[in-house]
Amino acid sequence: MTTPAQAIPPVRDPIRVLLLENVHPSARETFQTHAETHTYQIETRSTALKEDELIAALEGVHVLGIRSKTRVTARALESARSLLTLGCFCIGTNQVDLDAANRRGVPVFNAPFSNTRSVAELIISEIIALSRQLGDRSREVHAGVWKKVASSCYEVRGKTLGIVGYGHIGRQLGVIAEALGMRVYYHDVISKLPMGNNRSMPSLAALLAESDFVSLHVPETAETKNMIGEAELAKMKRGAYLLNASRGTVVVIPALVDALKSGHLGGAAIDVYPEEPESNTDRFRTELQGLPNVILTPHIGGSTEEAQEAIGREVAAVLSKFVATGATSGAVNFPQVDLPPLKGTHRILNVHRNVPGVLRDMNRIVSDLNANIDSQVLSTDAQIGYLIMDLEQDVSAEVSRRIDELETSIRTRIVY
Repeated sequence: MTTPAQAIPPVRDPIRVLLLENVHPSARETFQTHAETHTYQIETRSTALKEDELIAALEGVHVLGIRSKTRVTARALESARSLLTLGCFCIGTNQVDLDAANRRGVPVFNAPFSNTRSVAELIISEIIALSRQLGDRSREVHAGVWKKVASSCYEVRGKTLGIVGYGHIGRQLGVIAEALGMRVYYHDVISKLPMGNNRSMPSLAALLAESDFVSLHVPETAETKNMIGEAELAKMKRGAYLLNASRGTVVVIPALVDALKSGHLGGAAIDVYPEEPESNTDRFRTELQGLPNVILTPHIGGSTEEAQEAIGREVAAVLSKFVATGATSGAVNFPQVDLPPLKGTHRILNVHRNVPGVLRDMNRIVSDLNANIDSQVLSTDAQIGYLIMDLEQDVSAEVSRRIDELETSIRTRIVY
């Protein structure tokens, strides 16, 4: 499926930014510090928006910032004629129709690094809490029950932690766990360099069989959906613990409930769920509620002041750089291009359908105008091509107009 050329309204100052869902104020500060080339007009809202509300709010908006609750659909993207780019102020991007954004020429950025430490620390705290049954003991004392026991309570030193998904969070978790005296195994579908004495396992089954604690840190994909079900839980050690702070679709909840009720697992810590409330005022139900030695948290893995401030700065910085230079390094749905700007030139940014002959046609336009290209780079993916071209200022407007008229063009923008 291809998208016809999109007539984009001219991008003039101010650049309108809409930040939803209580994005940290550090984002606003970062946009303002990157205002050398553009003036930013920033609107913030504390809540997520439904599809129709979002469509109305995006009128004339150039940059959208969301967290995890706002769903950016193909219909919303189709209506957002002024939208240049979109930032997810979190790790996950599954709330955005990435293919539709790609076809519309809208790069989507996220924050893959900033909440790494916060999530790793939460998992470490839960490993210790599960091993000592702290959730149950705390609840009992709150209820006036004094139950001082040592049975089935353990130190974590010398125990084995199995990490499924050895990305930024998995590696950080492995380093901290090792410092506590734990053995650390990991499994990833991509070969990864181990940190410290962390050891790679050849298969998920091998990791499950060897681990006292299994912590999941994988993205939401077709391959990871329901990856931990009845068969996988049966492979885990009797009395082992499962922790999930990745995505709610990774674990089959009824199978986990059965494994806990039967005593096969000694406990679990779950931060994410297949279906989650849209706001803090909505009620929440899960079959895991009320089970012993089960820690349930409301998707707070990255919910620390430090993480949210860092995320605000990280995402706002890449969005500002895209607005100023067209750089797409780090975009999750777009060809990766990052060309240093040249003084004394204008920059043309063009997104087009990835078919043969496009670069030839665009260079012919420049040649017909007897102009000179100072720098140029093109990158493609399966659907689109993305071109950055620096050239003489006096011909940039005409070159941009003619490129935009090509049948293959999706959208064109000039950075002055």
